[in-house]
Amino acid sequence: MSTPRHQAVMGLTGRSGSGKTHLMARLLPVLRARGVSVSTIKHTHHHIDIDKPGKDSFIHRQAGASEVMLVTPDRWILQHSQPEPGLPDILRRMARVDLVLIEGFHASVPATIEIYRADIGKEPLFKSPTNRILAVATTTPAAVSASFPTLDLDDTDAIASFILKNASSIQLT
Repeated sequence: MSTPRHQAVMGLTGRSGSGKTHLMARLLPVLRARGVSVSTIKHTHHHIDIDKPGKDSFIHRQAGASEVMLVTPDRWILQHSQPEPGLPDILRRMARVDLVLIEGFHASVPATIEIYRADIGKEPLFKSPTNRILAVATTTPAAVSASFPTLDLDDTDAIASFILKNASSIQLT
């Protein structure tokens, strides 16, 4: 009988324009400098197509291929034409690393940090009881409920430490 694998994850969530991607880009070199291998997942609700009409891989997919792998000398991309898989299935397809940072999928990630900027004028997510937010990274801690730990959004080292201490584990069967 095989033993289920687990993968350490931490989500970064927040409203559009809050700085999730910017924080992710700052965290990656800090975590790697600490010897942590990190992969990322970016989830979007938008329908996008990385292929271009007329390209061979696009033609393969349009003709009915369920998967199309595009391979170049320095990277490869595997495209699937099927409904969105769940987070455990996505993680199962990825190479094992110490930590996966996930931007989006906030309802599926067991532990998240909300990036909140009061100045963008959007309601924070931490006010909803359905979120799995452990802390709020912000530039305006006074705007955050006292029931949430706050992290200085400009202190990347402190956020990295919080992530390493609080990353959650998802079971992959």
